Amino acid sequence: MELINKYFPDLSSKQRDKFGEMEALYQFWNARVNVISRQDIETLYERHILHSLGIAKVLEFKSGTSILDVGTGGGFPGIPLAILFPKAQFHLVDSIGKKIRVVQEIVQALELDNVKAEQVRAEKLDDSYEFVVSRAVTRMAPFVGWVKKNISRNSFHPLKNGILYLKGGDLTEELSELKEKARIYELSGFFDEEFFETKKVVYVPL
Repeated sequence: MELINKYFPDLSSKQRDKFGEMEALYQFWNARVNVISRQDIETLYERHILHSLGIAKVLEFKSGTSILDVGTGGGFPGIPLAILFPKAQFHLVDSIGKKIRVVQEIVQALELDNVKAEQVRAEKLDDSYEFVVSRAVTRMAPFVGWVKKNISRNSFHPLKNGILYLKGGDLTEELSELKEKARIYELSGFFDEEFFETKKVVYVPL
């Protein structure tokens, strides 16, 4: 929690409580269904929660924003972002049912009424959203192909509607496959920890 307080000092007590509850919830559920690697559960706040919140350093979601989290796995980046932005609406999807069931349990325990978690493939979705978020589900070009149809034309943020994607490493070759122009935000510019040295948020306006 010290990490979250360090980079997000203006949280309400309710938000702090919810972030604080996440560790015990994930330890409980991860022992039953492996949604996070065993060694990563020890670094939950750095490698999952704070990493997810890197998107919030790039863009603050306004009230009424609709966000789709594709391939949410154990609920990242969607759940931490939903705690941080309680007035935005989040739709968390994954094709693996047992992972979504864990996410649904955690969402319920945290009383996140701005989150819907569903077992469905992104390609099957018809709804529209201002932003799509995700964490290294696949290469960027096919990912853009899956979700381009779901991006709303109604843009009301400093950044045009599109994708905010958490990625690591050298992305030169991967981004060269994109027709769209991507912008990279280095998370090392926001967070001091060594883990973030190669981590990025890739923004693709659509």
